Amino acid sequence: MLGRTLREVSAALKQGQVTPTELCKKCFALIKKTKYLNAYITVSEEVALKQAEESEKRYKQGQCLGHLDGIPVAVKDNFSTAGIETTCASNMLKGYIPPYNATVVQKLLDQGALLMGKTNLDEFAMGSGSTDGVFGPVKNPWTYSKQYRERSRQDAQEDSHWLITGGSSGGSAAAVAAFTCFAALGSDTGGSTRNPAAHCGIVGFKPSYGLVSRHGLIPLVNSMDVPGIFTRCVDDTAIVLGALAGHDPKDSTTVKDPVKPAMIPSVMDVSRLCIGIPKEYLVPELSSEVRSLWSQAADLFESEGAKVIEVSLPHTCYSIVCYHVLCTSEVASNMARFDGLQYGHRSGVDVSTEAMYAATRQEGFNDVVRGRILSGNFFLLKENYENYFVKAQKVRRLIVKDFVNVFESGVDVLLTPTTLTEAVPYLEFIKEDNRTRSAQDDIFTQAVNMAGLPAVSVPVALSNQGLPIGLQLIGRAFCDQQLLTVAKWFEKQVQFPVIQLEDLMADGSLVLENGKLTSASLTQG
Repeated sequence: MLGRTLREVSAALKQGQVTPTELCKKCFALIKKTKYLNAYITVSEEVALKQAEESEKRYKQGQCLGHLDGIPVAVKDNFSTAGIETTCASNMLKGYIPPYNATVVQKLLDQGALLMGKTNLDEFAMGSGSTDGVFGPVKNPWTYSKQYRERSRQDAQEDSHWLITGGSSGGSAAAVAAFTCFAALGSDTGGSTRNPAAHCGIVGFKPSYGLVSRHGLIPLVNSMDVPGIFTRCVDDTAIVLGALAGHDPKDSTTVKDPVKPAMIPSVMDVSRLCIGIPKEYLVPELSSEVRSLWSQAADLFESEGAKVIEVSLPHTCYSIVCYHVLCTSEVASNMARFDGLQYGHRSGVDVSTEAMYAATRQEGFNDVVRGRILSGNFFLLKENYENYFVKAQKVRRLIVKDFVNVFESGVDVLLTPTTLTEAVPYLEFIKEDNRTRSAQDDIFTQAVNMAGLPAVSVPVALSNQGLPIGLQLIGRAFCDQQLLTVAKWFEKQVQFPVIQLEDLMADGSLVLENGKLTSASLTQG
């Protein structure tokens, strides 16, 4: 049951094959068995079981709220959750319990979803590996997969070469990939949903900016942040997006009349599509395996009658520097609220107000966060503002115009890599500093956030090492449904294999039947 799609489990709940409480308990059992992944910061078992009881009553009364009723979900720990600690994986917010839910969290709960817990991340979502949070790094479930163990010849008992999940939403990605929930929320500022989705072999979706409310998402970069969605298939992503999309009076950046995604069609005429391949994305650092799969994907579309053309996004080469300036500038502004006075950590230093401020931020933030604050404040200095921040805004406009020109030329969807390589071992990843890692890992994803476009990472194949590789599809602004329709077709063609977690299959927690994983105890009951 746990290996089924969200839609399949929803149908099973309606038919009485399983109850919300049974499903919830099974997910918590897996959360405990996969605790070594460090995917969760907070596990809300009591809350979820109470929600499951309420869901069960609705099913018995024939008052199901929809596809999400009774479905276990997880939420990244930078979304506010009423009565549940929200830390952003930082000492600054340890012990902070919000009095309200983020809009997206409330919408999930209103649809009857069960909140399993809050997932791990890089501190304040600043990173690309989910390795820099105060609660420790997240481990990629594929480290413990049969596919990786066999191809890389890694000893099942050897844990020193575990793989990163990508970030900053690695906890949510690991939670979905390890079958502990059916969907999870992440945040996406420069690729923080798509990057870990690619490394963990699941679907990671970034909606158009303004389609989904940011209210209650603790801000990193207000002009680029969007709630992201993790699921194990594109159809499930569409279901979750349908529940989340819409205007929110608490978020002035949400559009009033968005085209709300409905059930995406199972059949589409690919021959009517024009697929763009950005030539600037063919960078020297791109691994040969990712390059080959990218080329094969383009050939796949072309073989089905789609028009595949090379396009140019000429200002791509400036996107990383531009993103760094704008990101750190907004970070410096947003982090100013954490001063030790209103909420969060407060230092015991009381020599003066200024000393208390300094000590609070030294104790509360890690080196990465403090470094970005320092950079951002430098760019915002009166003598630097015009030369850095204003110029970066102008470059951002040019990057946006590049995408507009491509889509106005007749291109429907852009096809690109999501990441440069497959997931790498933690010990290799930490050889570079956070800024360098982020610049490298988000090279294909940052520009999408600056342009406010929808994008989705779809897992396509396993590398020679037995690790997932994802490709990214980018759509026109607010054409999220069209993008997911193309992604669903693409997903069906590539037939990405199911992860086979050795320890869970060995003890009977998950059983592989006809290429699909199911829960032994639930399907046999």
